[in-house]
Amino acid sequence: MPASTLSTQAKRRQAPRASAAPAAPATRLVPAVERAVRLLDALARARRPASLAQLARELDAPKSSVHGLLCTLVELDLVRRDEAGEFSLGPRPLQWAGAWSLHSDVASVFHELASRAGPLATETVMLAVLEGREVLYLGCRPGTRALAVNFRVGGRFPASCTSSGKAILSTLDEHEVRALFAGERSLPKPTRHSVPNVAALMRQLEVVRTHGHAVDDEEMAEGMQCFGAPVFSAAPGPAIAAVAVSLIKAGTSEPRRLELLNAIRALAAELSERLGAVGRSPSPAKAATRTAGRAVPPARRTTRRSTIEPAPALKPSRSLP
Repeated sequence: MPASTLSTQAKRRQAPRASAAPAAPATRLVPAVERAVRLLDALARARRPASLAQLARELDAPKSSVHGLLCTLVELDLVRRDEAGEFSLGPRPLQWAGAWSLHSDVASVFHELASRAGPLATETVMLAVLEGREVLYLGCRPGTRALAVNFRVGGRFPASCTSSGKAILSTLDEHEVRALFAGERSLPKPTRHSVPNVAALMRQLEVVRTHGHAVDDEEMAEGMQCFGAPVFSAAPGPAIAAVAVSLIKAGTSEPRRLELLNAIRALAAELSERLGAVGRSPSPAKAATRTAGRAVPPARRTTRRSTIEPAPALKPSRSLP
C-alpha cells in the first residue's frame, strides 16, 4: 500500500470525529407552581390580609384559578384565611426560613464569635431559629459553670417561653404573630411562670421591641434566667435567628446580669454585622441603663420581681431536649 495512503488513514484515525454540541435543555416552568409562587410573593408583600379580588387583580388571573390555589395553600399551612375571608401567609414559610438558616453560615459564624473570651466565656450561649411556634437550637457553646439544664443542637422549645423565641417573634408584625398562634387559647407552660396566653405574649413582645432584648425569667425552667437578642441578615425582614445566654439566678448579682445582657446584645449585633445587616441591632450600650430582669412592665406582672431573688439549686441531672 502506498505510503501516502497509510499516512492519510493514520490522520483519519487520529482526528476526532465531529459531533454536534448538546443543546441546552429548555427551562420549562410548571404553570401551577409558578402561579402559586407568585401568589405567595404577593401575600408576602402585603402589609395586611388581602381579599380574593385583590389577589386576582394583582396576579391578573381569574378569580376561580386564584381561589383554587388559595384553597390548596390553606390546606398546606402556607396561607391563612381569617374570619373575614381574607388571606395572609401561614406559618409554614417560617419553617422553611429556619431550614434555610440551618444550612447557611450563621452557625459557623456564631461558633467563631462565641468562642472568644469575654463576659460570656463562663456562661452557656445558644443560637436558635424560629420554626413555627418553636425555636430550634442550631448551636450551643457550653460555659465553664455547672449548668443544670443541658441545651443541645437540634433541641426544640416553645418560642413563647424562651428569650430567643421572644426575641425573634418581636421582629415579626403583630398580625404575623397572631396568625402564628391562631386558635391557641393557652400557651405551653413548662413552669408556673410561663406566659399563659397570646394576649400576655403580645404585651411582652411590645416591651421586647422597645428594649431590644428578651428575657426568660424562669419560664422554661425554675431557677433559670436567659437573655436573648435578635440576629438579622442583609435581607430586609424579621430576624433570622437569635442568640441567648442562660444562667442560674441564685447568686447572680444585678451588675453581673447587666454585664451578660450587654454582652449577648453585643454578640447579636456583631453576628448580624457579619451576616451583612447594618444598623438593625440595638446598641448594647443602651442596655446598661435598664434592669436586666424586667421582661414586662411591673404593672403587668402580678407576682414576679425584677431583682434577683434566691432560687433553689437545680438538679444537675436535668436535661432539656
